[in-house]
Amino acid sequence: MAGIQAPVTDVNSSSATDAGGNFRFALTALTVLFFMWGFLTCLNDILIPHLKAVFDLSYTQAMLIQFCFFGAYATVSLPAGALVKRIGYQKGIVGGLMVAALGCLLFYPAAESHSYPVFLGALFVLASGITLLQVSANPYVTALGDPATASSRLTMTQAFNSLGTTLAPFFGGVLILSAATVGAEALSADAEADAVKVPYLMLAGVLAALAIIFSQLKLPQIEMHEDKAVAEEGNSVWSHRHLVLGAVGIFVYVGAEVSIGSFLVNFLGLDSVAAMEEAKAAHYIAYYWGGAMVGRFIGAAVMRTVSPGLVLAFNAVAAILLVFAAILGAGAMAMWAILLVGLFNSIMFPTIFSLALQGLGKQAGQASGVLCLAIVGGAIVPLLQGVVADTAGLQISFLVPVVCYAYIAYYGLKGSKVAH
Repeated sequence: MAGIQAPVTDVNSSSATDAGGNFRFALTALTVLFFMWGFLTCLNDILIPHLKAVFDLSYTQAMLIQFCFFGAYATVSLPAGALVKRIGYQKGIVGGLMVAALGCLLFYPAAESHSYPVFLGALFVLASGITLLQVSANPYVTALGDPATASSRLTMTQAFNSLGTTLAPFFGGVLILSAATVGAEALSADAEADAVKVPYLMLAGVLAALAIIFSQLKLPQIEMHEDKAVAEEGNSVWSHRHLVLGAVGIFVYVGAEVSIGSFLVNFLGLDSVAAMEEAKAAHYIAYYWGGAMVGRFIGAAVMRTVSPGLVLAFNAVAAILLVFAAILGAGAMAMWAILLVGLFNSIMFPTIFSLALQGLGKQAGQASGVLCLAIVGGAIVPLLQGVVADTAGLQISFLVPVVCYAYIAYYGLKGSKVAH
């Protein structure tokens, strides 16, 4: 799951030289954070089928999990950015870890009260912490060293984000879904809800420990600067067509990626596909997110010689064909077709992001904020697919991501062109 960008940062050359030895240590420490928020975000794909069964929810109601989680990106990212400007990156990271730990702790009273709304509230708090964490850590990574290599540093740390999304399904499948299905006939709904207590208490402990560790680390101090030139320039950031279309691209991409991941366990459970039990199906989610991790390395190499817009369009068309195969097919073909979509998702977020920022110069900081807000697509698109699944069937509901990928293909070929 790709991360948020945030306030523009700067580090003067002398301090960068003095702190050069500490940068590698800081980057190593930060990779742990990227791993953790990828891990926590992907656990939603396990929570959705679990809570759907526990509370006997419709697909639309189950997708409120992603609505509350990604809704935090839209409501918290700007206040979080303002807070980080005041308190600095390191304190922002510590604060994000503590808020995320609190969100994990709230899963205990949610299970005790057997209340779906309390679960949703806990998810919103958890996502708010992750948002603050991302707003602090992403720009900090880009500022730790030579600006010319900022993109490669962020790509490398985001690979650990993908590692987290790849491993989370195994953790959730064993500790949540397996616990809920062993002797399920004898378990009450309350007992099934209790299956989330131990895993999230464990995660709360890890996050709290990380907060303590990061509060004690001597990380390089990076100063932020305001992008004053934005206010001085006459053109509004919204006047750039390729940026606005890119924001729509981020919206539909995050929506499609999250939506497919959210429905995977239920899709693999269909009799016409694989008829898998939830705990077993959860392990296959790792192929979806693992494909995204592998694809990032392949895409980074390919885009050295091929136009990013062309690579983006190719991947989007490949994703469309695979989703159609999952909709129209059955058995192993449908299963592996939908799992392979992850491989082609890999380069979409960073490529759309970079294409949308082309030629914006000193307005790039403000434009990044616009693109960050578009991540709310992860809240809206899964909810829309849930409505379609309830009315037309789960398999046909995957037409919603098809529409999203069609737009991304258009953006790669035409929408990303900078108007002169």
